[in-house]
Amino acid sequence: MIDYPKWKYALVVAVLLLIGLYALPNLFPQDAAIQISANRGHDVDEAFSERVQGILERNNHVFTGVELGESLLLVRFSTPEIQLPAADTLRAELGEDYVVALNLAPTVPNWLSRLGGKPMVLGLDLQGGVHFTMEVDQRASIEQQETRLTEDIRVLLRENRIRYQNVARSSNGIVISLRSEEDRRRALDLISADLQDELTLRLGAGSGDSWLINGQIGDAKLREIALSAIEKNVETLRNRVNELGVAEPIIQRQGEARIVVQLPGVQDTAAAKRVIGAQATLEYRAVDDSIDPFEAQQTGRVPPESRLYFMRDGRPVVLSKRLIVSGDQLVTAASGFDSRDGSAMVNVTLNNPGARRMQDFTNNNVGKGMGIVFVERIPDVRIGPDGEEVRTSRIREEVISVANIREPFGKRFQTSGLESSQEASQLALLLRAGSLAAPMDIVEERVIGPSLGQDNIDAGIKAVIVGFIAIILFMAVYYRLFGLIANLALMANVVLIIGLLSIIGVTLTMPGIAGIVLTIGMAIDANVLICERIREELRSGSSAVNAIVAGYDKAWATILDANLTSLICGIGLLAFGSGPIRGFAIVLCVGILTSMFTAVTQSYAVTSLIYGGKKARKLQTLPI
Repeated sequence: MIDYPKWKYALVVAVLLLIGLYALPNLFPQDAAIQISANRGHDVDEAFSERVQGILERNNHVFTGVELGESLLLVRFSTPEIQLPAADTLRAELGEDYVVALNLAPTVPNWLSRLGGKPMVLGLDLQGGVHFTMEVDQRASIEQQETRLTEDIRVLLRENRIRYQNVARSSNGIVISLRSEEDRRRALDLISADLQDELTLRLGAGSGDSWLINGQIGDAKLREIALSAIEKNVETLRNRVNELGVAEPIIQRQGEARIVVQLPGVQDTAAAKRVIGAQATLEYRAVDDSIDPFEAQQTGRVPPESRLYFMRDGRPVVLSKRLIVSGDQLVTAASGFDSRDGSAMVNVTLNNPGARRMQDFTNNNVGKGMGIVFVERIPDVRIGPDGEEVRTSRIREEVISVANIREPFGKRFQTSGLESSQEASQLALLLRAGSLAAPMDIVEERVIGPSLGQDNIDAGIKAVIVGFIAIILFMAVYYRLFGLIANLALMANVVLIIGLLSIIGVTLTMPGIAGIVLTIGMAIDANVLICERIREELRSGSSAVNAIVAGYDKAWATILDANLTSLICGIGLLAFGSGPIRGFAIVLCVGILTSMFTAVTQSYAVTSLIYGGKKARKLQTLPI
């Protein structure tokens, strides 16, 4: 007797309907779109939307819709062939005031979106995007470490009242010049105890009024700094890309000094570089009131412990070379508006060491000035004499404001003087994500267009369809009605795979499509085992009903063993693989689990509907 419980029927129907609902968004194609956002000092509003529409209409670019978001404008087009020239026109008309980026916009109905339905995220090879290879400037990370150690030594000597002439970096490390041999001995003991893991110290040649200590970072520490810099940069880039909301980016180390960054769906390399390649931070420095800044600008004479900076409006200001705190010591940052004048600002929270230094400085300098310096490292590309690209970078430093210290403060405070809310948001994003541990240069960049991605999608879909049709025809001819039951299970399996991948947010790439094709073949294997087991039972003299029951029961153990071994391999690829291999492994594991469900549970339910109940008593032969 073929006895299949009603609750199992309900389970099969519920699973297919629920997961099928979340597979549905993949039937709605994405629109080619242009996303426009403003650089600092500019707004995206209704007036700007009308301006963009006017530009497109004037240049005969046909668009299908315009959507105004909180800080961006999205323009939809029917095809990439219309999208690309329209983007070029907008870039030329809007100039550098706005970022014009190619994008893909979803067309999923609102009711389905409200239920959480969304299409599978497509990888770089399917929807296009940008690929960067970035090289870490290891020398710069060592220089940063030496600068930090130099400042730490100065503070250490001052706190312990040891007289020194100078503490400065040199080509061979750090040189500490003291006033007497006694001071040198005390300093050597103090620095050795405090920085023994970071510096190798040796005595330099002394004279009547200058006694030297030379400090160098050891080879083991240098390697540790280099490895730490690249690991911290990888983590910082992940934080920055996560803040941008890019779906399933690939950020991984390559070799000793390179990092690969892939951003699916992003088409504007300039916009991507501005975030991932930026080294923007804030520095807080004391104002030097001992000299008039205009006089320093005219004469070029600045005190040795200070430096000439410029405000955004071009006014000079002299600030101390000694840092109070920098962006490296921030815990969090959030953009907002000043309640007094409505200007953009960033709310800053420091870590404990930074808070102590800020508290100490403001306690001793009430009524004096403090400059907030915006520091940005900007990648630059120029053409060399042989026509090759030469990639360099430049440092832009500007004082965004000079604050008067009205009362002491430490852990939390506000930084104002920013030009717009966009700049405040961008700066807060970079500060939250963290400063790069070492500067990086982009040594390779590639853009994969949406049209090439569509070609890959078409090729992948064709492979799935051809394989699917071939299997369906074989099963229908060779196993007749049971082959058709297997084909129903196979169709359900494809729906479940797509639905589950959409629910868990897996990025689909070409290796992922290969995984789907592979799981289709593996799924039909289970049905072949069931059909062959039923045939064997019929040959051994079992009745038709008993052959069906025994076929499913006895095939289950074989199906479980075969799929478990494949699942173990898939988990191994998932644990140790990366990038495309990891994507393939996820699809493979999901496909194995769904094929076990459809091949046994769902196909048995359909078989029970056809041959169960009263029909089982009259069953004499099976079309298999």
